[in-house]
Amino acid sequence: MPLTRFTLRQIEAFLAVAELHNFTAAADRLGLTAQAVSQLVAELESVLEFRLFDRTTRRVAVSSAGRDFLPAAQTIARNVQAAESTANDVRHRAAGVVRVGAPLVLASTAVPEAIMAFQVARPRVVVRVRDLPVENLVDSVNAGDVDIAVGPDRPAGSDVARQALFDSAWVLWCSPAHPLAQRSALRWRDLLEQPLVAAGYDHERSVGQMRLSVPEESRVRPVDVVDNITTAMGIAAQGIAATLAPAYVAVLAVRYGLVMRRVLEPETVRKVCLYKPLARSLSPAAEGFADHLAQWLPGWADRIALDHAAGQKNQARRRSR
Repeated sequence: MPLTRFTLRQIEAFLAVAELHNFTAAADRLGLTAQAVSQLVAELESVLEFRLFDRTTRRVAVSSAGRDFLPAAQTIARNVQAAESTANDVRHRAAGVVRVGAPLVLASTAVPEAIMAFQVARPRVVVRVRDLPVENLVDSVNAGDVDIAVGPDRPAGSDVARQALFDSAWVLWCSPAHPLAQRSALRWRDLLEQPLVAAGYDHERSVGQMRLSVPEESRVRPVDVVDNITTAMGIAAQGIAATLAPAYVAVLAVRYGLVMRRVLEPETVRKVCLYKPLARSLSPAAEGFADHLAQWLPGWADRIALDHAAGQKNQARRRSR
């Protein structure tokens, strides 16, 4: 018997009458007339080729065959309700799995915070975080390894959309005992004789770009390149070298006891961007989380900057006592 020979409306009518033992009461529940409910039941009985109810002038009772069929009808109703609930979740971006890529600092701080904020309203969306090198963000989005990515600006090409979220200046991070820590602001020429460690290819590339934007005599050169920013911070914390990184890494740098010093003339600013695929559509859940990140991350960056500034002032006051 093809499934399409009876309708969901017929099943609903059968279940309502079976529960209420009354066509009029079932009609009120379904928003139909008693005649319409009776017609739906009659059509279902015709398809099934057995009676669902034993009718008298005073009572409607489920027949023996109807009792046998009732569990299957209830299962159909539950599955349809589950399908409707799933469709509603998808439609309102309330369910699904989202894969987001980010470099180490953002992947370990900002993105988890953003997930917690997002899941207050969307608890059934599962967000998986992949920490990626900055130079792999765009390729991972393009290849479908992640749904979206967030991180420092990179060339996006024609298959990936790039949306700037916030700016973050490149600054020097060093130990409080470092000679340059006593300066409120620095110029690039002040770094000439200082050992610097760059974190990863992307940081090395950025330092190289900054070198090109200043006169030859003021260009700085890292003495070492490590894979992770946390390694560079650990080296800086011991006073072995200082490191150049975006200001937003303050969220981790303060845990290493590092201080931040601006580098001017010129000051180099790094944009943090959201990357989404253009060649394929995102799931509603991924689109919803992307929208959330676009709105949430700029506020996170502002909060990190304010917290760091307040912390620096408190440290200065303690040192002056």
